[in-house]
Amino acid sequence: MKFIDLETPYLQSKDEINAAIQRVLTHGQYIGGPEIAELEGKLAARAGVRHCIVMNSGTCALQVALMALNIGPGDEVITTPFSFFAIAEAILLVGAKAVFVDIDSRTYNLDPQLLEKAITQNTKAIIPVSLFGQCADFDAINAIAERHNNIPVIEDGAQSFGALYKGRPSCGLSTLATTSFFPSKPLGCYGEGGACFTNDDQLAHLMRSIINHGQEGRYEHVRVGFNGRLASIQAAVLLVKLESFTKEIELRQSVAAYYQEQLKEAVITPYIEDYNLSVYAQYTIQVEQRDSVQEKLKTAGIPTAVHYPKPLHKQPIFKETAYYSLSFPESELAAARVLSLPFYPSMSPENVKRVCDCL
Repeated sequence: MKFIDLETPYLQSKDEINAAIQRVLTHGQYIGGPEIAELEGKLAARAGVRHCIVMNSGTCALQVALMALNIGPGDEVITTPFSFFAIAEAILLVGAKAVFVDIDSRTYNLDPQLLEKAITQNTKAIIPVSLFGQCADFDAINAIAERHNNIPVIEDGAQSFGALYKGRPSCGLSTLATTSFFPSKPLGCYGEGGACFTNDDQLAHLMRSIINHGQEGRYEHVRVGFNGRLASIQAAVLLVKLESFTKEIELRQSVAAYYQEQLKEAVITPYIEDYNLSVYAQYTIQVEQRDSVQEKLKTAGIPTAVHYPKPLHKQPIFKETAYYSLSFPESELAAARVLSLPFYPSMSPENVKRVCDCL
């Protein structure tokens, strides 16, 4: 059994994907080809914003968002400790300080009730992570940010592009948003890729400049930037995959619903707010004695993964810092208990049942 199936989506759209890649090979505009502008337009429309800027990874997108907001040394950025390291990495790379706020135990997303007390005069951004495919509570978070001099809110939508929050699309819920097109994401390319989203014209202008070595015109470098551009071939792949994306989201709901029904009495299954539509980047349960459960599933031929086994403040890089001694009990509990099961749109009911029976 596969943990995630990346082969079937390719085979289902093989002719279209091959043709799209061949068009790039034929016109030869491997960087900045027509596919880039077309993809940005379609992604912006999907997120309900004016601007989408595609780039070469989700990590790049986080750093670009912070740079566009002119965040640097002396500034603080609030985020969650229960996520992939890229979010802390981006904050540290611009020279700012990461300030962690614990998660809601049910959704794994930043808990708005704990947010306000973490804000100081140095807080220059808040980055809620829409984890496992479900959006954080952006109305509550945005309201708090607005009360504190309109602190910019950046949605880390690396796992939630295509999700809905109260009927509104992920990546269109705040000042800025980022996403990832890593192959295993709900909308993934065939390599690395990412994007930033905003309605702010000036921020969009700055981000385009930053990912092109800080240029405003050819050889006119007006700020520090770097090469953050997305390859045209990846854009071509994403354009094809966008055509079936809505259907894939529906299939994800079906697979998740079957899991939910089979496992609701056995383990802690994903909790989705009534007002949210999750894209289920992972199907993540909680179990006691996780190592034992994971080993027995492995013996039965069922692969699993742990997202994430160690909260950010407990990462080795922070061992000699004040971060390491901090306590975020809900993040630490989740890190000790979460287990992600095989999950993908083409997963058959028979394979889901096999996983559930073993559990």
